Amino acid sequence: MRPLAGIRVLDFSTLLPGPLATLLLAEAGAEVIKIERPGRGDEMRTYVPKLGADAVNFALLNRGKRSVAVDLKAPGAVDRLRPLLETADVVVEQFRPGVMDRLGLGYEALSAIQPRIIYCAVTGYGQTGTKSGVAAHDLNYCAESGLLSIAAGADGAPVVPAALVADIGGGTLPAVVNILLALRERDRTGKGMKLDVSMADNLFTFLYWAIGNGLAAGRWPRPGRELVSGGSPRYQIYRTRDGRFLAAAPLEDPFWKTFCDAVELAPEWRDDARDPEGTRRAVAERIGSATADAWRARLAGKDVCCCIVATVEEALADPHFRARGLFGRKLAAGGREIPALPVPLVPEFRAGAGTAGYPALGEANDLLAPGR
Repeated sequence: MRPLAGIRVLDFSTLLPGPLATLLLAEAGAEVIKIERPGRGDEMRTYVPKLGADAVNFALLNRGKRSVAVDLKAPGAVDRLRPLLETADVVVEQFRPGVMDRLGLGYEALSAIQPRIIYCAVTGYGQTGTKSGVAAHDLNYCAESGLLSIAAGADGAPVVPAALVADIGGGTLPAVVNILLALRERDRTGKGMKLDVSMADNLFTFLYWAIGNGLAAGRWPRPGRELVSGGSPRYQIYRTRDGRFLAAAPLEDPFWKTFCDAVELAPEWRDDARDPEGTRRAVAERIGSATADAWRARLAGKDVCCCIVATVEEALADPHFRARGLFGRKLAAGGREIPALPVPLVPEFRAGAGTAGYPALGEANDLLAPGR
């Protein structure tokens, strides 16, 4: 039995942060029921490319869930949802603050129906504060938290992050952590609670070293010039002769010495504290003198914290990740099967490898009947 078996989750969220959070809960055994608008459903259903009738992105994020289609603005919508609300353990939503209250589905209204409800609201800037109603996306949260200012490209401008750090690291994962803590607290008190998860707030955790350096020593990060943001030759991406890239992170002295020996760096450049930029150029010249395959072979078996940058396609084919079982679970739709989205749950908390689909819009509307 999975740890969240018997927990019913009503998911009013769309797109990425909330649906990914409820996917993790579903993978751990919770029954997740998406509440979607009739006719169109979650906006992400319409994206391309498709897997079956809907977007592959939607399918990956909503594997193993159920779907109920209800017009939340229609008269009597709350009464129609009451059979689910009375039996729900968790509600997840990511509307702007106040929207669920206007629909009659805010925390106060739902806790009157189900006092044990755990109500998780995921928003960009939180339920309170001067920016609580401001429209924004992941890039904006990264920008306003200061995170975007740290890494810079060759022209000194901030670099667009390759991952949706705020949506996942600031929204999904904190939501799951706090829902699990709230369920544990409910075991102790018998009472539910409201959780205010702000994606922008939670990005400051990623800035621990920048905040510490600034507050304790007045050394605020300079774009692209700090130890782990491009300012050190020991933490860099170097181009190989064939146009691929080596990710080099030999930060500690033993790794650095082994790395310098392996790439045959000239002695005058090994003391990188003396002239970091000169050392970086010297290393770049050495790495640029050989192909990615040559460096992969030369560095194999050495403790140097280096690797060739893989494409996503190459990473999915990596024997290491396959041996770890990351892609053993399958997602089925439209007569096709693809690997299910790997999620950060250890195998002991998930069902064994298997195949599951994603819900058609409104396929579980029978759950609105009393007693279901």
